[in-house]
Parts: sequence; C-alpha cells; structure tokens
Amino acid sequence: MSKIVISEFLTLDGVMQAPGSDVEDPSGGFDKGGWQLGYPDHSGGSFVLDAFARAEGLLLGRRTYDIFAGYWPNVPADDVVGKDMNAFKKYVVSTTLSEPLGWANSSLINGDVPAAVNELRRRPGKDILVIGSGELAQTLIANDLVDEYRLMIYPYILGKGKKLFRDGTAGPTLKLAESKEAGGVLLLTYVPAG
Repeated sequence: MSKIVISEFLTLDGVMQAPGSDVEDPSGGFDKGGWQLGYPDHSGGSFVLDAFARAEGLLLGRRTYDIFAGYWPNVPADDVVGKDMNAFKKYVVSTTLSEPLGWANSSLINGDVPAAVNELRRRPGKDILVIGSGELAQTLIANDLVDEYRLMIYPYILGKGKKLFRDGTAGPTLKLAESKEAGGVLLLTYVPAG
C-alpha cells in the first residue's frame, strides 16, 4: 500500500507559502518569498533525499505543478534533486488543466479527488509525496487522507502567508514518530495517532 506523505518547509508560525523564491507565490500580497533559501542547510537536504528514496511519485496541486514543471525539467541532468523530481510519477489535481501535461510522467486527476487519492493509496508501492500544494493539502487533511507528515520547521516568524494547518481546518490527532534537529531546523515526522 502506498502512503500519502505531506512534506513541507514551514516557519515557526506555520507558513508554507513560497519557501523557494520571491516569485514562487506572491498571492495575497505575500512579499517574503524565498525565506527557506536564506538558512544554511545542515542536514535538511538529507531529510528531503531520504523522503525521495522512499517515494515513487508526487501528488501536486495545479499551481505547484506549474512552478515545478517550469523549473525541474530545465536543471542539469546530474542535479541530485532534479533526477528524482523528473523521474517521479506526477499526479496533478486540477479542474483547469487538460491532458497531455507537458512534464514527463504526469497524469491528471480532475474528478473526485478523495476517491482518486484513496485509489492511489490502495495500490502497492512506495510513498507519494505532497510538496507545496497548499489547497490540495487542505482537501487531504479534511478527508483524513494523509498517512504521514514530514515537516522541516525553520526558526522564522513571518506573521503572514498561507499555512499548512489553517484556521477552521480540523485534522486527526498526530503522534510524533521521529524528531531531529539540524542547525536550528527541526525535522519532524508525524503520523495519525488513531
């Protein structure tokens, strides 16, 4: 059985918006994009690569797909992260895109998202990672479709921005499965407690 794993960079106040670039997602007037890149990487990279080693695919919302599809196919062939990102199966949730999608190994989910994600979970295989994809994450959390959360929490308080756990979104009670600290960044793995 495949697991759905949310893997996110977060600030201490829970912001997940635009960690990688100031142009990644400026929606809502967000002007703090690229916040994750300013912090030295001590072993967060190995936390990400470990998640990649246990995964076979990505489950992405349309906005994150557009950002990734515009970037990852253009990195050098020997880029460690790019190799995985480009090889993964990509399941893209969107009501506005149509097939064929331009990034290799991409397929569209545009119907009943919870049913489609449950079907992915029933298949034998490795993990399916949700990266970014804040709106999709809300749907997965609300429908108890997340099997694991791998969170990299940076010592920033931004005071604004889209959050992974938003007001009014109730999810399952979580249990800490693993915790590490790397140069001030908390690397936390949670699983549903029930």
